Amino acid sequence: MGDVLALATAWRDADFDPDTREQLDHLIVQSQANDEGVARAALAELTSAFAGPLEFGTAGLRGPIGPGPARMNRVVVTLAAAGFAAWLADQGLAGGKVIVGHDARHKSDAFAEDTAQIMAGAGFDVLWTDRPIPTPVIAFGIQQLGCVAGVVVTASHNPPADNGYKVYLGDGSQIVPPTDAEIAAHIARLTEGCWTTLSRSEARTDVTAALLDAYVARAASLYPAEAPRDLTWVHTAMHGVGAATVRRVAEAAGLPAPHEVAEQAAPNPDFPTVAFPNPEEKGAIDLALALAEEQGADVVVANDPDADRCAVAAVVDGAWRMLTGDELGAILGDDAIRRGVSGTFANSIVSSTLLGRMASAAGRDHQTTLTGFKWIGRVPDLAFGYEEAIGYCCDSRAVPDKDGITAAVNVLRIVAELRAEGRTLADRLDDIARAHGLTATSQLSVRVADLSLIADAMARLRANPPAELLGEPVAVVDLAVVGGHLPPTDGVELTGRAVHVVARPSGTEPKLKCYLEVRLGVEESQDVPAARATAAGLLERLRAEMATALGV
Repeated sequence: MGDVLALATAWRDADFDPDTREQLDHLIVQSQANDEGVARAALAELTSAFAGPLEFGTAGLRGPIGPGPARMNRVVVTLAAAGFAAWLADQGLAGGKVIVGHDARHKSDAFAEDTAQIMAGAGFDVLWTDRPIPTPVIAFGIQQLGCVAGVVVTASHNPPADNGYKVYLGDGSQIVPPTDAEIAAHIARLTEGCWTTLSRSEARTDVTAALLDAYVARAASLYPAEAPRDLTWVHTAMHGVGAATVRRVAEAAGLPAPHEVAEQAAPNPDFPTVAFPNPEEKGAIDLALALAEEQGADVVVANDPDADRCAVAAVVDGAWRMLTGDELGAILGDDAIRRGVSGTFANSIVSSTLLGRMASAAGRDHQTTLTGFKWIGRVPDLAFGYEEAIGYCCDSRAVPDKDGITAAVNVLRIVAELRAEGRTLADRLDDIARAHGLTATSQLSVRVADLSLIADAMARLRANPPAELLGEPVAVVDLAVVGGHLPPTDGVELTGRAVHVVARPSGTEPKLKCYLEVRLGVEESQDVPAARATAAGLLERLRAEMATALGV
């Protein structure tokens, strides 16, 4: 107890944020309370907050807001900015332009301000956005404005208590190993308490208006002048920062204005209408679906809070439902193939195998990557890329990252084109199933409080993987082994004639994820509703078999 209290007291005394100082004061007092339960809870929180530094990885930083080195706070962000600045200088990029943006979460503005001041103090030319802004706009601005790097303060779709710190390099890509470790090493070299003496400067250039204008023009240009525009659509920003930009892009493209979910249109860091601010979560788009029914909409488009992801709901088999990330990936990939978009098609290993088969059938190049757009965005000459977690890259030359706004532009065009033919997104899914066989995907996802449970489950699977799934033999590949078909990663892949499974720990949340796919042959898929029912039953069997294999 003494060591933790000493660490907490020293941090409090050097902390320049009155909010986290006050939180630490409160916890320190409570840890010494006469009430044993209160003291135990406070001590546990302090122990967790000072268990070690918040790990800087390929996603930058992400975690709960609070005091201490294992939380997101102004001290941790300041050190991250200083370490990133030092790494950039080591790469010969000192003095270059660095763009800094942020979402509307708690503390995002303060974290962005600290980052801008530290970068400017280190001699970089800081470009600044003066309001919460979609992540893809910042990613676009990196190349547009000739930056050597970019930083976005965002926790994307994480719970309200979290925040994050996402970094980009000058080509608009996210970092990958070993860059993350190199930056982390520069952060680790900063001595305790140095955050009070780091050079700061308020020198910066506000690029907000010009950058938004350029992004809106680029996104709107993806909608051809000759394409139909007759559709009715609903949009939800999920309490995030996307509504205003989506509205501007729609107007610039000559599209009808969306029917917005009013309760979710304005940024609100508490996300009051949803359990989790993630369109994929159960119930998150219920308000949007109700509005779609009321307005007789053709489609629902939902962005996550920082608008880098896009979800779509449509009427399928007579009822409104959210399309899976893989279904929308197939629709967008099929569209890019139909339009003859040049380049390579790509998706992550945890996404469906369908895009690869579609590309092959069309004589197009395809590449499977590790999970995350830090890998997908790096595919040379990317035509279209996606990951099943509703992330899509439809304009890689401008934004080599997922972009929920340009994805929405493409979806709206497809819906309008189909509507002009008397058809729907469900019809397009049926077309794809009849041509390539019905492919259905789902997840087994387990959220844990103790991360060791994830390690135990992965160890169990590696030690005793199933020889069969759904009654057919499967090949097992440990993705952590050097020399595989992908760079090493913590995951296990199981592949059979009509099944594909990848089990891995989440990179951003305390979850074990198991990605499930079943495939039916082309002949079996001609009666699409019946094929969907068959596939749904097979997915349930597969989920149960993998739960047993993982011991969850």
